[in-house]
Amino acid sequence: MSYYFIYSISWLIGKLPYKVHRTISSLTYFAIYKVAKYRVSVVRNNLRNSFKDKSEEELLDIEQKFYHHLADVFVETIIMASISAKQLKTQMEFINAEQIEKFTKGKAWISAMAHYGTWELTTSWGLYNTHDKVYAVYRPLHSKSVDKYYRKTRSRFGVEPLAMEEVGRKIIRNRQKNQQVTIAMIADQTPPPSMIMNWYPFLGQMTPFFNGMEKLALKFKMPVAFLHIDKFDKQRYKAWFEVIYDGEESVESGEITKRYIEKLEQMITKRPELWMWSHRRWKHKYPHDN
Repeated sequence: MSYYFIYSISWLIGKLPYKVHRTISSLTYFAIYKVAKYRVSVVRNNLRNSFKDKSEEELLDIEQKFYHHLADVFVETIIMASISAKQLKTQMEFINAEQIEKFTKGKAWISAMAHYGTWELTTSWGLYNTHDKVYAVYRPLHSKSVDKYYRKTRSRFGVEPLAMEEVGRKIIRNRQKNQQVTIAMIADQTPPPSMIMNWYPFLGQMTPFFNGMEKLALKFKMPVAFLHIDKFDKQRYKAWFEVIYDGEESVESGEITKRYIEKLEQMITKRPELWMWSHRRWKHKYPHDN
């Protein structure tokens, strides 16, 4: 019952004009930042540790911009229940879709994403893609109603949500059917302690990263393209792919992950307010710290 309530309300809000969505975002900003102070201490601590050269005034400016953006992300999650394909393309534009399609045609490949800019709206890639089955890797949520909602909204335009443990089997099955796949992976999440294999310098701190993206790329010889995102208005984005591994190059262990981290850090440094600073990204202590 709760799923139908959530979906119905989201569907109705999604049908409201864009100007109303902007107003909802502004109200959400006030509620989560000024009233609830949602994870403000986490955000401030993350920003201070990541940008030690910035003044308190500069950090506060990033913080406020981040919460405005977080409010936009909240609205984007809601409107995905009923947004039209035409409207979605005006809010999420892939500016080099033809080039990446030409490069990957006939190949299974990985879209290396992050919690940066928007990720819900990137499921519009199903509207641009013409030859692949597209899977969006995600972690199933504890709430069955919310998990069902996300699966429903993320699959509206041809993208199929897929749990991480199912990825390898899906790639093999699709290859047996002679069907190529695109695997969209958000690779900036924090692995649990039992899955930490490597630490990397990232935003001035030693940081653990999942190695699943690299393992898949090497095992199945899949190219990896980093997804750059920029925001030019509220809930409006441009995105483009940059190949960081061609699927054939001989690389040392950790090299693909390092390339991903380098691109991610460059993107965050350019517009830090678009990354999810409310995540407890550095909750695990680097074992070599005194």
